[in-house]
Amino acid sequence: MQLYVTYTSPYARLARIVVIEKRLEERVEIVEAKTRTPDSPYYRVNPSGRVPFLVAGGGLQMEDSQVICAYLDNLDGKPRLHPAATADWSHRRLEASARSMLDGIAVWAREMSRPERERSPTNLAHEATRTQRMADVFEGAVAHSVLQAEPNMAQLVLAVALETARARKFGDLTDGRPQLAAWLAPISQRPAMLATAPPRPR
Repeated sequence: MQLYVTYTSPYARLARIVVIEKRLEERVEIVEAKTRTPDSPYYRVNPSGRVPFLVAGGGLQMEDSQVICAYLDNLDGKPRLHPAATADWSHRRLEASARSMLDGIAVWAREMSRPERERSPTNLAHEATRTQRMADVFEGAVAHSVLQAEPNMAQLVLAVALETARARKFGDLTDGRPQLAAWLAPISQRPAMLATAPPRPR
């Protein structure tokens, strides 16, 4: 299998983390894709140009980090990062909230990467305040049993969101949020998190 990624994409990072957590390194080849480049050869692999993108063989191809992460977690028939839905749907609810925060950070970072005259102050302010609200929510939510359990996708998405904010110079969302800081510290030291840490800005 080939997993097409960029090393700056937090969504591709999630798929790379699952590869390591599930010990699939010998089955999944990580391929760096060139995106946002005219006439990139990658567009012949994935016309949308988005990452991550998995070519699983037998004609099976898939886009979207949620789909890819679930597929990789289920390869051995023993998914452990995607707990079965429970009556209160806690895992999926918390994962969705963490992904919403990650989405806001990604939009903010993309806007900031534009030339200053092309940036939208309205969009930047909207995503900044939304992300701070979500961080306030997670300051309390990290005590939830789902976020205190064995590693799962809700935890990984939240951790990647927090580290992406730091890496993209949004700021440290754990500042002034001691419970969130204490929660992030150990998960950030997991081998899969360390091995996929985003490159330092130049």
